[in-house]
Amino acid sequence: MARKQVIVTGNTGIAASLIRALNERGDSVFVIGGTDEASALLAKSCSNIIGFYSADLRSEEDCVSAFALASKALGSVSDVVGIVGGSGRKFGDGQFDQIPLSGWDETLKLNLTTSFLTLREGLRNLESNGGSITLTSSVLATSPVSEGFTTHAYATSKYAIEGMVKLAAKSFVHKKIRVNAVAPALVSTPMSKRATEDPLIQDFVKQKQPLSFGPLAPSDLVLSYIYLIDNVNVTGEILTIDGGWSSVTGL
Repeated sequence: MARKQVIVTGNTGIAASLIRALNERGDSVFVIGGTDEASALLAKSCSNIIGFYSADLRSEEDCVSAFALASKALGSVSDVVGIVGGSGRKFGDGQFDQIPLSGWDETLKLNLTTSFLTLREGLRNLESNGGSITLTSSVLATSPVSEGFTTHAYATSKYAIEGMVKLAAKSFVHKKIRVNAVAPALVSTPMSKRATEDPLIQDFVKQKQPLSFGPLAPSDLVLSYIYLIDNVNVTGEILTIDGGWSSVTGL
């Protein structure tokens, strides 16, 4: 299989695991987002990271600049993976009737705006030769629970990402650009530290994710992203990796 030239947004957790896997198989990677310190540390063990840029992907200007740098460094872009995002609790995300407008706006910027700009710039880079764009949703978009994970702005942003994937896949299939998403359940990452360290949530997740008996490891998601990168006949798909979350009801 031909080596890939991949842009990945994010450099910790799921993104770091994916970058290591791409490096191991010889793909070239440009990392966008996160901190330069984290990317530089990752690059010490991943010789195929050919560059990184700590852009704020909520900023159109930053995103355009980052993708231009990535495209130049890679020579050509074959695939884009968008993983940047996060919890909106620090902004006030919660139940719909409790979210301040500022919290709603900031949570959507962090998740939906970053995904939109990643998608847009990815489409522009793949327009000539085709390729894949893989975004990141969440099981909370379609399988919410009432306790412990009540972040309605976050869930809404992830549901919107899934709609965006479906629309983009249909709109760009004739240009041989494939658009998909991975939708994980709770994963043990720096973003999920609050949940993974809460004893009550730990017990809940062991029941809700019986296949993993607790949070997924970031490495559990890697094969899903690679499948969507490599399989040239798949587009418009939301690949749910949830340890059984959406199959367990009554909790």
